[in-house]
Amino acid sequence: MDDEQLLRYSRHILLEEFGIDGQERLAAAHVLVIGAGGLGSPVALYLAAAGVGRITLVDDDEVDLTNLQRQIAHATARVGQAKVASAAAAMAAINPAVQVAAEVARADAALLERLVPTADVVLDCSDNYATRHAINAACVRHRRPLVAGAAIRFDGQLSVYDLRDDASPCYACLFPPDAAFEETRCAVLGVFAPVVGTIGTLQAHEALKLLAGGIGESLAGRLLMFDGRGSRFETMQVARDPGCPVCGHRPAG
Repeated sequence: MDDEQLLRYSRHILLEEFGIDGQERLAAAHVLVIGAGGLGSPVALYLAAAGVGRITLVDDDEVDLTNLQRQIAHATARVGQAKVASAAAAMAAINPAVQVAAEVARADAALLERLVPTADVVLDCSDNYATRHAINAACVRHRRPLVAGAAIRFDGQLSVYDLRDDASPCYACLFPPDAAFEETRCAVLGVFAPVVGTIGTLQAHEALKLLAGGIGESLAGRLLMFDGRGSRFETMQVARDPGCPVCGHRPAG
């Protein structure tokens, strides 16, 4: 690391659990972020600020005026731009050394099959069940750790699905793909702006812990739930479902 990098990342390097080795792991890492909206905005900004070497952003949407209440990577001047391009501009303004690949596309099976195997960590910042399940299935196939978050109204949730560990549940263990979940969107029900910031920031937090070498204990095997009205967090233990249609074929232990 050169002098400028040592100065830029000095507050990470001062951490005993992190140090220069952890920072160099971040610099060598590739992270895939699906979604550049409310959750993806803080994720993208924090990963860039932290010095993750390569970040691929995937989103097929454009910045809309209604996004600006909560999607902090975007700006009024960039309304109408592709969200991934807008987010990439914000990331470059924070840390021009980070390589950002902006994919204006939906996260379909073909795109995930191309990108997931290249990533060290995948972050699901999408807003619909079909995409979440497609991302999970790709991460199971390629044994990539997945940090998945969701937020609506005043509520949020987050977990890590570490598919490198045969005992770890996958997203489908908790939310079966054939279950009849009601699709909820903030365009219909609304969302309190800081809730997406809270969950997205925690997604970045968990991803950086994994990338830096497994700092502390990840959320694998636990579902973190946030009640924004009461400003309360609750954690629920979750187990792998041996009958899961997505990951059930993995050997246990």
